[in-house]
Amino acid sequence: MDTPADIIRQAVASDIAGMHRVRMSVLENRLVSRQLSEQDYRVEIETTGRGWVIELEGNIVAFAVGNAATGGIWALFVEPGHEGKGYGRQLHDTMVDWLRQQGQDRLWLTTGPETRASRFYERAGWRRVDVTGDGELRYELP
Repeated sequence: MDTPADIIRQAVASDIAGMHRVRMSVLENRLVSRQLSEQDYRVEIETTGRGWVIELEGNIVAFAVGNAATGGIWALFVEPGHEGKGYGRQLHDTMVDWLRQQGQDRLWLTTGPETRASRFYERAGWRRVDVTGDGELRYELP
């Protein structure tokens, strides 16, 4: 059986449709209020940051994107049915390591309250620092 380290790779433009499919498949934090275009993804993985995907049998099942310009986590999503296999943690660690290599010493993200994502980030060492105007929790990783 493949381990996450065996199947993680840097995201490229041809991955965008699969990444968006995963983003829209999750049950929490889909961010459906914001319509994302292919160009939004392209900017995040080619210009302001980098993305990574986990691909199984030709299908993207998880992805992460970090923004090197701001230190922000733009996305980390695992398709239902593939949770609990370590994919999210592997993507998280790869993304955090890369952002640190880019000189970011304070990383941040927002996510919904009382979600699996908020618990995931807290277990990974992120600390809640604020609540945004729209009720999202703001976390930082010092």
